Amino acid sequence: MKTLPTLSPLLVEAAVRAALTEDLGRAGDVTTQATIPLTARAKAVIAAREAGVVAGLPLAREAFRRMDGSIAFDTCVEDGAKVAPGAVIARVNGPARGVLSAERVALNYLGRLSGVATLTAHFAAKIAHTKARVCDTRKTTPGLRAFEKYAVRCGGGANHRFGLDDAVLIKDNHIAVAGGIAPALRAAKAFVGHLTKIEIEVDTLAQLREVLNEGADAVLLDNMSLADLRKSVETIAGRMTAEASGGVTLETIAAIAETGVDLISVGALTHSARVLDLGLDVVVGA
Repeated sequence: MKTLPTLSPLLVEAAVRAALTEDLGRAGDVTTQATIPLTARAKAVIAAREAGVVAGLPLAREAFRRMDGSIAFDTCVEDGAKVAPGAVIARVNGPARGVLSAERVALNYLGRLSGVATLTAHFAAKIAHTKARVCDTRKTTPGLRAFEKYAVRCGGGANHRFGLDDAVLIKDNHIAVAGGIAPALRAAKAFVGHLTKIEIEVDTLAQLREVLNEGADAVLLDNMSLADLRKSVETIAGRMTAEASGGVTLETIAAIAETGVDLISVGALTHSARVLDLGLDVVVGA
């Protein structure tokens, strides 16, 4: 089982509270209030309707807990688990009104994050025979970045920086405004502390050689041909982390990994993942 990070309970609570507030509106769940007796109880299962990798269980649990603290949410698998169609992911038991009112928020988080984890697992499987790791980008859903990056980890991927504040990533526009690679790198080194890593983007071998002369922690090899990627890895010779990026797909990632790069960043992990089909069904007569 892969080692996963722990989602901050403060982030989980705040996100779920906002999602429930959005869904319940000013009057609450009028459908459930109108049709379900206050004393009614319900047992339900959350199950996969297709194969995938599960992610988001802490958010689903919080949705039911926040709706009604007496609802029991018992997981049958852990985040990061691969499930087959029909597999039961969790069992829910408690006051029916709370179960039904929290259902959509819980499934929205589970489906979205499981979709990210599942797509990441497909990419990771393509390069399992190499040393390279697939990683995410900042192309995330506003407000969901921490959770989507968590889902990438659940799927076997790695995390790039979480935001603009935790690492320096000098891209082509920074280089253009700063006046070139050397001035940009020198300014970055003079500005940041010793624990802040610096990465810089290049798209030619000439730019890479300039980066090697100046020094950096990592280099982003953007939209390079396979031949140039191989030459870049040979030129870097282990002196810094080599990351490939630019339009990477499931069809191209294996060949990119085989050039010897250390990381391959894929924006699609978060911006193009399809929601995994999951459902909550009440167990009638239970």
